[in-house]
Amino acid sequence: MGPTRARIPPWFRVRLPEGERCRSVRSAVARQNLTTVCEHARCPNLAECWGAGTATFLILGDTCTRGCGFCAVTRGDPGGAIGDETEGARVAQAARELGLDYVVVTSVTRDDLPDGGASAFAETVRCLKELTPSPAVELLVPDYLGGPLETVLGAAPDVLAHNLEVVERLTPVLRHGRFRFRRSLEVLSKAKAHVCDGITKSSILLGFGETEGEVEAAMRDLRSAGVEILVLGQYLQPTQHHAPVREYLPPEAFTRLGDKARELGFGFVASSPLARTSYRAAEAHVRGRFARVAGEERCRG
Repeated sequence: MGPTRARIPPWFRVRLPEGERCRSVRSAVARQNLTTVCEHARCPNLAECWGAGTATFLILGDTCTRGCGFCAVTRGDPGGAIGDETEGARVAQAARELGLDYVVVTSVTRDDLPDGGASAFAETVRCLKELTPSPAVELLVPDYLGGPLETVLGAAPDVLAHNLEVVERLTPVLRHGRFRFRRSLEVLSKAKAHVCDGITKSSILLGFGETEGEVEAAMRDLRSAGVEILVLGQYLQPTQHHAPVREYLPPEAFTRLGDKARELGFGFVASSPLARTSYRAAEAHVRGRFARVAGEERCRG
């Protein structure tokens, strides 16, 4: 007997891309010969985000050297290829054309590169910060530690995100063998310790058979690592070759978990079936920073 697969409930709907704003984003991305994770990871929020004029740029190619059981991004060996050195400038040009005041940049995992691609992240941040006015920049990075993490943090992104993806028990089952739950927490903890004015962020996908107790434990671990922004979303199986959905959590479960996260002290929580790491990213940044300032005021008082 094969693995249990949940049926999509009647209240669950995914919006399809539509409208002039979506077309303008697609056009700007194409003109600059760029890639977005929105398309390659089959994000269910593509219509909403592109309709608002935002997109998450995917640098360093579209082929991941790892590949997890739930991810739609292509897995393979790029052989050390990094394309050309203008990618950061092209991301900045696309951001300028779209008038973005908040830019999210991520990448595939590149174990074939000496620094894992950290220098490309840093260069992209520098290009974006040269714009007038310069946008706020959020980076969603692989599990960098040591020199690569220092390289990225040295570029001073406004938000540093790294995803736990799943609860600790399911990490060795669903993530590539090189990923470690505790290593991911260490990335976030060290990032927080080295960026006085930066915000850290993480995301957990639900629906793999985890318990609410396991999700709460992961949230507590993230708070202990200093993470201020949390995203909880429903896993959607991209193809039949990926891990099956064990459960579609009802909206009230996301509400309950979101309330618990806020009780634990997260400055901003996005908890809903279609929430993903970059979902409402600009709002999360602003509200996370506001919550931090309010906390500091309380401490001084």
